[in-house]
Amino acid sequence: MKEEKIIVPANGYLMLFLFIILFFGSIALIPITETGWSVFGIVIALVLAFGFLMVQPNGSRVLLLFGKYVGTVKKNGFYWVNPFYTKKKISLRASNFDSERLKVNDKLGNPIMISTILVWRVQDTYKAAFDVDNYENFVRVQTDAAVRKLASMYPYDNFADEGHVEDITLRSSVNEVSEALEKEIDERLSIAGIEVLEARIGYLAYAQEIANAMLKRQQATAIVAARHKIVEGAVSMVEMAIDQLSKKQVVDLDEERKAAMVSNLMVVLCGDKDASPVLNAGTLNH
Repeated sequence: MKEEKIIVPANGYLMLFLFIILFFGSIALIPITETGWSVFGIVIALVLAFGFLMVQPNGSRVLLLFGKYVGTVKKNGFYWVNPFYTKKKISLRASNFDSERLKVNDKLGNPIMISTILVWRVQDTYKAAFDVDNYENFVRVQTDAAVRKLASMYPYDNFADEGHVEDITLRSSVNEVSEALEKEIDERLSIAGIEVLEARIGYLAYAQEIANAMLKRQQATAIVAARHKIVEGAVSMVEMAIDQLSKKQVVDLDEERKAAMVSNLMVVLCGDKDASPVLNAGTLNH
């Protein structure tokens, strides 16, 4: 048998009633019969007691008879099975797994620290019990392997200044990365009968040895982008000022004075600090 077989054993309450009658009845008959049959009845009752089985909600019991798979009990309740069955308990509840922070290289070769949060549960008890040695350890190992593979497929972030522009990155494309991670882990755990309910990145950061350098790089990129916007706005404002002065004939400026005006306005608009104005008490020529 290579697949899961669901069975429903005998009612445990009925067998409990028969056990009580057999056990206490045999004890009561010992002084009356004075034979070995009463002792034999007690032994039989004790053997039958090993067949009682209780299955809790979202639990299961895998039954084996001398190494042969008999079936799986998934329906919760109180049952009785063959006393010689080996009963292996497997939980069907959803479980959380928070992996350790792994140090891996992203697509661009940058060392990063990454971990994942996985929500999983056993779907096929036969595969979980017999196709892998330890399904819980199998989940941990394969999840770490899937995370390492995923990290090598995508860059941590885009670096437009170096020409590295990706549609999907680990930092910005959360939904796409989570879907890819869930698919990768599900393919790996299907051999163990494990169903992946959710998989997402729990922790993501640059490795310690390059974290400071990358932070400075991000800050420099942000400063350059801000300066670019400031210069664009300053040029528009200077152009507008000159056009308005010429249109309304407020003052007649030659090319040299326009250049001086543009220089002064650009210094004022693009400077980091507030400009200190200098009042000209003379004429335009001085």
